[in-house]
Amino acid sequence: MDSTPHTIPATDGYPLGAMLWTAAGVPHGVVVMHPATGVPQRIYQAFAKFLAEHGFHTMTYDYRGIGASRPKSLRRFAARMRDWALLDAEGVMRWARARYPELPHLAVGHSVGGHAIGLCCADWDVAGVVQVACHTGNSRFIRQRGERLRVELILRGVGPLMARLIGYVPGKRMGLGEDLPGGVAIEWGAWAGMQRYFFDDPTLGAIERFNRVTHPVLVYGFDDDPWATPAAINALTMHFTNTWVERRQIAPAQAGGAVGHLGFFRSQFATTLWPGLVDWLRERAAAPRNEAEAA
Repeated sequence: MDSTPHTIPATDGYPLGAMLWTAAGVPHGVVVMHPATGVPQRIYQAFAKFLAEHGFHTMTYDYRGIGASRPKSLRRFAARMRDWALLDAEGVMRWARARYPELPHLAVGHSVGGHAIGLCCADWDVAGVVQVACHTGNSRFIRQRGERLRVELILRGVGPLMARLIGYVPGKRMGLGEDLPGGVAIEWGAWAGMQRYFFDDPTLGAIERFNRVTHPVLVYGFDDDPWATPAAINALTMHFTNTWVERRQIAPAQAGGAVGHLGFFRSQFATTLWPGLVDWLRERAAAPRNEAEAA
């Protein structure tokens, strides 16, 4: 099983750094891994290798401004959070489809990666999609008051302020993972201040986009995730009105350890959490096309 780096064009031509893991044996299908905010693709490499070992060609990639898709300087680099979905995720899915036109395609989204799926996948020829710790970015769903105030300060205060002052957000210093393009932080902060997050942004059309999704959706949530609480997940998944959504809410004791918001993709869960996801992907990949859309 081999992994090879690729440069994939977003739909506007921006070059995205990506990695392709080739499936062992006869492939069941193709999986594209859509990352979380400020999380570089290297975090998903163990998971991608696992999927490849279990029969799926697997793509990971970095959004523009992050990791292998970062320009020499982020100062005043033009990028919005919607670009990660509408331009970057879309471009990678098209590339994967063109490379493997004969195989079933699936998508896995982590946090904001699930937003990309919801906004775009109605137009993707996929057998199913998985959302891991995906939620609306509205801090009112955070239960712990201290964490709620911290997130509000970052998303609606310090983040947008730093973006306007220096042209980007030093995310590594602020506990946001990678540094973020300024436009991403500004749009993220604006959405965080809306009652229904980006569903209230009339320029995005998120409600209509989610309504058009007909592919089966599997949703993972974790009891110890401070951000993707069940209420926050519900606020996102309620907009999948024309498809079947399966929810899996998991306690640390079931997982075999603390998961939180980022932990699902750690290799320690290769024997507890990952096999169930692989089984679901195999079922969806094997389902006839009309059954996959009607499930």
